[in-house]
Amino acid sequence: MESHLDRLRRELEDAINGASSTDLSRAPVGKWNTAQILEHLLLTYQNTNRGLAKCLKQGAPLATAGKLKDHVATLLVLKLGYMPGGRKAPERLSPRGMLPEEARQTIIPELQKMGSALDDCERKFGTQTKIIDHLFLGPLTADEWRRFHWVHGHHHARQIRERIGKS
Repeated sequence: MESHLDRLRRELEDAINGASSTDLSRAPVGKWNTAQILEHLLLTYQNTNRGLAKCLKQGAPLATAGKLKDHVATLLVLKLGYMPGGRKAPERLSPRGMLPEEARQTIIPELQKMGSALDDCERKFGTQTKIIDHLFLGPLTADEWRRFHWVHGHHHARQIRERIGKS
């Protein structure tokens, strides 16, 4: 069975395959272009990777106790696949002006690094253990992290295809 992150990798590769530098820079007025979307996704993967590395280094999960709002958000995003639109990304996850080709070349290796770290956490702490917290969803297991990145990445891959004209 193909994992969520394998599906995401394939979808992102398909979305940006053959895109020119002009394609990567195209966007509706006031919206991120494809390069900025890729950089945003890359920043989310790097942020998750930092948390996973810290968890593995300390040898213990770093997740906090979930709150009711976390359970509701998790249900909407992870179980129903609903990614709310219009929410402004946190500053640390907002594009900073990375060159389009750099974003294109670094996103897949970072995604694969995250997949390996999630696998390591799952082996070390178990499949049901909440390992680290998500900013909006609260504590998540390794599989929930995979599902989150699939839903989030799929949402942005649709935007990329629209901007590049692959809809």
